[in-house]
Amino acid sequence: MTAFHNIHKDARIGQNVTIDSFTTIGADVEIGDNSWIGPNVSIMDGVRLGNHCKVFPGAVLGAIPQDLKFEGEQSTVTVGNHVTIREYVTLNRGTKANFQTHIGDHTLLMAYVHVAHDCILGEHVILANSCNLAGHIEIGDYAILGGLTAVHQFVKIGEHVMVGGGSLVRKDIPPYVKAAREPLSYAGINSVGLRRRGFSSEIINHIQDIYRVLFVKGYNTTQALSIIETELEATEERDQIIRFIRNSDRGIMKGFRQINGA
Repeated sequence: MTAFHNIHKDARIGQNVTIDSFTTIGADVEIGDNSWIGPNVSIMDGVRLGNHCKVFPGAVLGAIPQDLKFEGEQSTVTVGNHVTIREYVTLNRGTKANFQTHIGDHTLLMAYVHVAHDCILGEHVILANSCNLAGHIEIGDYAILGGLTAVHQFVKIGEHVMVGGGSLVRKDIPPYVKAAREPLSYAGINSVGLRRRGFSSEIINHIQDIYRVLFVKGYNTTQALSIIETELEATEERDQIIRFIRNSDRGIMKGFRQINGA
């Protein structure tokens, strides 16, 4: 460990951890093995950082929530393994609503990302530069959000979603799709990402058929779900999409044609 930092004697530091100069680490902190903590980082009480993580200069992990309802309750920021946290990222602790903010394994948070209280991010998520997440947001595995994207509180974003840069996300985004334009709307399925992750052409075409019914053919959501359930083959992907839509509290984004009345 390099000199000129402030590490509390009660912090639990794993094996082969490098901590660079002018970094502060609180008492109730755990840092996993083989991690690197860059200079001028603040890791506050309640942070649980996994193995093989990298935290770049200026990041602040574990600050209390920016939520006026927070009353000092014990809560955490849990960060999985092989997570990269770039410059000036801020991760806030949970509140009594969930008691934790969670970042899944193999996630990349680029510079200036903010993840607010009680957010839950899956594995292999990428948030590009200056993404901002309000509280209570859920993001599924392998989702990618372009730079300068802002996400409204309580929004859910499904697995394998691609969100275009500069987007304002006010509604839930179901799995496997691309979302873009203003207001945010369906822009096709994330076929490139799905191929990279081993989805077959048959499954990709099946997912495309589902979203044609939901977003392109002019049905309302209730009509589209009925057709998808009765006329399209029952698969894990189909059932996952149906469950996501049925469990959406904020409602899902619209199709581009639905928004423009085409």
